[in-house]
Amino acid sequence: MMKKIWIWSITAALAGFLFGFDTVVISGADKKLQLLWDSSDVFHGTVVMAMALWGTVIGAILGGIPTNKLGRKNTLLWIGVFYTVSALGSALANDPITFAVFRFIGGLGVGASTIAAPAYISEIAPAKDRGKLVGLYQFNIVFGILIAFFSNYLLNGIGDNDWRWMIGVEAIPAVIYTIFALSIPKSPRWLISKSRFDEAKKVLGVIYPGSDVEQLMLEINTDNEGIVKGENIFIKKYRYPLILAFLIAFFNQLSGINAFLYYAPRIFEEAGLGESTALLSSIGIGVTNMVFTLVGVFLIDRLGRKQLMYYGSAGYIISLSLVACAFFFDWGGLTVPIFLFLFIAAHAVGQGTVIWVFISEIFPNHLRGAGQSFGSSVHWILAAIIPSLIPILFTTIGAGTVFAFFAFMMFLQLLFVIFIMPETKGVSLEKLSKKLLKEH
Repeated sequence: MMKKIWIWSITAALAGFLFGFDTVVISGADKKLQLLWDSSDVFHGTVVMAMALWGTVIGAILGGIPTNKLGRKNTLLWIGVFYTVSALGSALANDPITFAVFRFIGGLGVGASTIAAPAYISEIAPAKDRGKLVGLYQFNIVFGILIAFFSNYLLNGIGDNDWRWMIGVEAIPAVIYTIFALSIPKSPRWLISKSRFDEAKKVLGVIYPGSDVEQLMLEINTDNEGIVKGENIFIKKYRYPLILAFLIAFFNQLSGINAFLYYAPRIFEEAGLGESTALLSSIGIGVTNMVFTLVGVFLIDRLGRKQLMYYGSAGYIISLSLVACAFFFDWGGLTVPIFLFLFIAAHAVGQGTVIWVFISEIFPNHLRGAGQSFGSSVHWILAAIIPSLIPILFTTIGAGTVFAFFAFMMFLQLLFVIFIMPETKGVSLEKLSKKLLKEH
């Protein structure tokens, strides 16, 4: 049973690998593209670099629609197609507008994947293992980030068009993922929500051999009782999970994580490292991210979501404050990379591991797609705005002030964890839904 669930979960989580690869691969081509097309900081930041993120915003806003209408599995298949088209089109582009359009298409895949993949995995996973199984999505994100940094380092300098190879190579894992996604079954909870009970019974029979499948279906279907036709996540009844999804997504981006991942080589160069050393340090960031994400995935069902957020918040505050000081007082050398490695470790153990698990748990089955769409939209709107401002902010107010602001926001996150965030580990999705609605 668990072997099949692990295989299906890993397959769905591979959408996260492409998410991570697609998000970070652009960092290696950052300055090359600006020089090639002689772009201003504003145009380069808001169009060339951030267009994929605006696609991600649209994908996150609208991704709940196919996730609910077509199903989790079919949406995951389309995501693979979008990634493939984006990689090939971006690599072959000869002007910044064409490049931006194809990056936008890849962004649609990223945004939709943050809804469909965690929803799918959470709906096939046993409650006691749900944290680490959904956490596989985040692990694949950071694995994709690591491979992108490593790929950029290897392909850097192979020719005048090395950036095309950096970006186009993503088509290979995109095609492999799409083929693998054909083999996974449809989500039984989605099938039940569509009254396709016979299909759901077959899938549940495979997931839980020897169990009372009829009883399982009854328990899952009770989550649909009392549903008012046409209700949505914005009615008063669902205000508490809505606030939780908003705040965890808000603080995730106000840590500066995406801004840093997009501009890691540039930040290291600002700190005085050469181009080659900066790219190599970026690989170190990828390794740190992956190792500590594994730690987070190992601990999330043992310590719980809230405990990991405590550790992550403390690590954020310390590391970001040190990075700010390094820029303010010109400490130089390897101090900035070391402090940023600590920042990445804090993110990986806390927010990185928790966010997609937590958002996938707090909404009832029939609104999970819409709830994740909301949380992902908040996440990605901020992820589009903040990185696009980094070149301008570094030039105007300086890197030290930017990182000091991020440190302050992480102090506010700590208050959110202490006073608002509930613990969700080890509870079935249906019981958790009733608990959150009952308490508020």
